[in-house]
Amino acid sequence: MTVDPALPRLRACTVAIDDPGDLLDYLAEASDVAWIRRGDGLVGLGVAARVDVASLDDGAEWWKALSARIEHSTELPGAWGVGPLAFGSFAFDAGHTASTSVLIVPELIIGRRSGQSWLTAISADGHSPVLPAKAPDSDGPGRVEVRPVGLDAAGYAREVGRLVERINDPDSELAKVVLARALRAMGERPVEARWLAKRLASAYPSCWTFHVDGLVGASPEMLIRAEGGLATSRVLAGTIRRSDASQDEALADALSGSGKDLEEHEFAVASVANALRPFCSGMNVPDAPFVLQLPNVMHLASDVTGVMAGAFSALHLAGRLHPSAAVCGTPTAAALAAIAEHEHLDRGRYAGPVGWIDTHGDGEWAIALRCGQIAQDAASITLYAGCGIVGRSRPDAEVAETEAKLAPMLGALGVSPGAALGRS
Repeated sequence: MTVDPALPRLRACTVAIDDPGDLLDYLAEASDVAWIRRGDGLVGLGVAARVDVASLDDGAEWWKALSARIEHSTELPGAWGVGPLAFGSFAFDAGHTASTSVLIVPELIIGRRSGQSWLTAISADGHSPVLPAKAPDSDGPGRVEVRPVGLDAAGYAREVGRLVERINDPDSELAKVVLARALRAMGERPVEARWLAKRLASAYPSCWTFHVDGLVGASPEMLIRAEGGLATSRVLAGTIRRSDASQDEALADALSGSGKDLEEHEFAVASVANALRPFCSGMNVPDAPFVLQLPNVMHLASDVTGVMAGAFSALHLAGRLHPSAAVCGTPTAAALAAIAEHEHLDRGRYAGPVGWIDTHGDGEWAIALRCGQIAQDAASITLYAGCGIVGRSRPDAEVAETEAKLAPMLGALGVSPGAALGRS
């Protein structure tokens, strides 16, 4: 990518403020962005700069060049993630999608972390930051109709079966393929990101609730977090659906002892560790996963950490990690080809990196899971879910897993997952 020499010169000003309350209350326009976990995080309003990019590396190059042209005065020097930021959402597979990847620099950022709140204003003239009024409440989309996009449940099960046969073929190089399916939800009123994000953040506080350019969701999986020379990646692979609390211990034991899920998880951890290792002087890769409990499912999870061996930006590292085996498969090239053949779906930015980066290159990039893409006219939203297919996968179990993973977005839309999926 050739950086445009006409990139704007911007001025940013950061001031400390009193606690602004629920950050998501300030989202008002479709162009606004959000990144929230356990009530803390960031929202960005307006657009000071925006670019469509072909890749994560192109995005990193553009942001590095623009960052050098931003003059920043701050009351909170040295604070991580405070100041001018770019928020982004990237396509899963740029070669097989009609969607673009985007980076957005907001005009105003409202942030809160560990009891400290702040405002950052970004513009050509360097105006002072002013906390805006909260946006009015929404009634939501009303009655929602849901229908499959591409494969229905039976078609998805058929493709899972075909993939299992391919993986078990002694002449095949495939070891794992992540196969996704999608639903389109159409409301009687517009689908609004703010309304959805507030419901997701309330129901899934331990996840990273995000909104960038119409992509809204609550992801449990951190692709890369870069802070002060430390890189962290949370890997999730291997899932079991929760029923009621009395069964949690038995379900956790079953997941921890599942050969199929442990195999799937091992592929995902290895792909992340191998991608990070060249950029780290030391790494910690857990010997065994822990069980992460969410309201709807449990996952096998591992936190891979490393001390960076140089000044690598979060976007640069995300470009090395994506697509990991957790959302693509193993080996990567063969899995991408199998996805294109068997999925019958344009993933768009589902399962791609979503997050933010600061002018030092630090930031957080999750994998866009448990999410949906709002249509430009806001009349509908396309929801996505996928499963890792290995040699021991069963089509009926994989269909059930996609249904469990679709439940957060369906529930946030006020739709009974059972009714939407034809099971009630």
